[in-house]
Amino acid sequence: MGKFNESEKHLVIQRYLNERIGYRELANEVGIDESALRYWVKLYEYHGESAFCFPYTNYPLAFKLKVIQFIEEKQFSIREASAIFHIPDCSMVRKWKKKWDNGGFDALKPKEKGIPCMTSHKKKNVDKNILDKDTEGSVEEMQKELEFLRMENAYFKKVESLSSKQGKITKKDKAKVVYELRNIFSVKKLIKLAKIPRSTYYYWVNTFNLPDKNAELKTLIQSIYEEHNGLYGYRRIQEELNNRGYKVNHKKVQRLMKVLGLKCMVRMKKYRSYKGNVGKIAPNILERNFNAEKPNQKWVTDITEFKLFGEKLYLSPVLDLFNSEIVTYTIGTRPTYSLVAEMLDKSFKRLTDDDNLIIHSDQGWHYQMKKYRQSLKKQGITQSMSRKGNCYDNAVIENFFGIMKSEFLYRNEFKDIDHFKHELKKYIHYYNNIRIKTKLKGKSPIQYRTLTQTAA
Repeated sequence: MGKFNESEKHLVIQRYLNERIGYRELANEVGIDESALRYWVKLYEYHGESAFCFPYTNYPLAFKLKVIQFIEEKQFSIREASAIFHIPDCSMVRKWKKKWDNGGFDALKPKEKGIPCMTSHKKKNVDKNILDKDTEGSVEEMQKELEFLRMENAYFKKVESLSSKQGKITKKDKAKVVYELRNIFSVKKLIKLAKIPRSTYYYWVNTFNLPDKNAELKTLIQSIYEEHNGLYGYRRIQEELNNRGYKVNHKKVQRLMKVLGLKCMVRMKKYRSYKGNVGKIAPNILERNFNAEKPNQKWVTDITEFKLFGEKLYLSPVLDLFNSEIVTYTIGTRPTYSLVAEMLDKSFKRLTDDDNLIIHSDQGWHYQMKKYRQSLKKQGITQSMSRKGNCYDNAVIENFFGIMKSEFLYRNEFKDIDHFKHELKKYIHYYNNIRIKTKLKGKSPIQYRTLTQTAA
């Protein structure tokens, strides 16, 4: 294998990255060993354009120890570790590791080079004493550095596992890690590494053996979370706790949920039905005023899409802004106007002669059609539309779609389309009758409507 300069190595790397060619084929073509090519690629992954500009030729003992410790503690391969530490040849590290395994610390020390000078016996003894003292001092420093590296690695490994479970690391978490490592490393050094005051550490140590005063509350929070299949966030769990007679601040519920590793689902975006101006655009009468003083005063509607079993389904609900209740809905395999027309016919049955209703939608083509506008006019309903390209004007129905998809669609498996429709009906019932909302004073939509109508 001939020598390659830096630019030639980069050319080989670019060929591997840009052409559909394997390690073996490319190595044979350019005349290098396959393992060497793999190592070049690793170096490039970690160091980019400076992959073949190496900072050292002779490595100090402390550096060798650090690399070996990294391999043993982190369980990295020699090739991977060599690339991470930017060493030109991984066989060099393989030799270090072999020496360490066979002879330990002393085997890694560099051998003395050159021919000793022919000086007097006295001078030889003086020089030897000085050399022994210097070597002894350097060995102690190396051992101290190695010990610190081991402590640092052990500490951050435990801290990293905590951060992956609960996010932000508190002083209590740091104190707990120090406490766990106290029999292996110096507490004084661990506290300094953790950057917490000594008094803080001992304060938390004194609380570790005390019974958990929040144990009952944690159990109840876990129970509510599982009862609703992980759909409740900290605000609704706090409301449910209040309903059960537990007066707890929402911040405390949020903190305990983080400790328990409980999180609510994320939300997804919805299907867009805008196709330009195909009819008449209504003005934005609602103007993001999503508050309603009574039922059947303000409704919002839209269409969302599901993709199941290689087919698409379209859901068209209407939502009452008074209590976020789903008044009715229709579902079909195509987003035709009949989907919206059927939804309107079903929802009109809820209206009385005393209702003065505004129904708001986006500028989807269904809501621009003459048939739609005539149906509303016949019922004495005022039509309102979002501004073009502004999803926030119809935020409440979009929020419902996000909740429904994250809580229902993405968390369940369905046997077929009929099973999906059956489960959707159950979810809508759950949403209207059981699922509590913070803005409804911890009640479900129908519970809130019934309560207000009784009070009136």
